[in-house]
Amino acid sequence: MTINETQDEIIEEFQGFDDWMDKYQLLIDLGNDQEPLDDKYKTEQNLIDGCQSRVWLQADLVGGADGDVIVFKAESDALIVKGIVALLIRVLSGHTPQEILDADLYFIDKIGLKEHLSPTRSNGLLAMVKQMRMYALAFQAKQAGA
Repeated sequence: MTINETQDEIIEEFQGFDDWMDKYQLLIDLGNDQEPLDDKYKTEQNLIDGCQSRVWLQADLVGGADGDVIVFKAESDALIVKGIVALLIRVLSGHTPQEILDADLYFIDKIGLKEHLSPTRSNGLLAMVKQMRMYALAFQAKQAGA
């Protein structure tokens, strides 16, 4: 599934709810459904700067059928943030560094996420996206040098 197909799927899921309390509940459920991050990855190095709550992000370059893809894993100590990072992983994990760098993450605006987050959470969301793109850039540079 392409990044845009996954985004469209998420938009459709969120359109089923009119009330933002239901959307927050969906985010919390998504976060709770996510596999917990192995403690060995909960390091200072994996903590994302700019997040009000603690968010750890682990990225690995894995050989796939169509070339190397990045697999993201993450965890947060805040329920809604855990759900947000679960959405980002769902959209970006399993894609090549180039696909991630080229992605326009329009689902964030389409589901109304930005306008329903506090300024600090909104900054945290941007920090998570930025960090995922930094990993993609680093892996891409590593591939080019290999």
